[in-house]
Amino acid sequence: MMRLLTGSLTDDVSFEFVPQSIADFGSTVLVEGCNQDRSIFWVHAWTVTDGIITQVREYFNTCLTVTRFGNTDKSSPSITSLHCPSVWESSLSNLVGKSMPGLVLAI
Repeated sequence: MMRLLTGSLTDDVSFEFVPQSIADFGSTVLVEGCNQDRSIFWVHAWTVTDGIITQVREYFNTCLTVTRFGNTDKSSPSITSLHCPSVWESSLSNLVGKSMPGLVLAI
């Protein structure tokens, strides 16, 4: 898998995930970083329950936009708008110097 993700020809090359930004939205924690030497950008979306990471979603070389989906006003029983506001966007993808596909993660 490492060869596929990094383009490395050998299996003995290590890859360190060094976070460059961390943001949290309730039980979702977003961590992003990049390795400029290898032109790799990554985002992790962790779900944390009672202080334990219970789910990890990993995105490599993908610009990620996070939106809040659904009705955040619990006093109103219906969704009055289909607008999903952006609450976070990848900011490091331009550091690796190449175009990347975009993805929207709804939380």
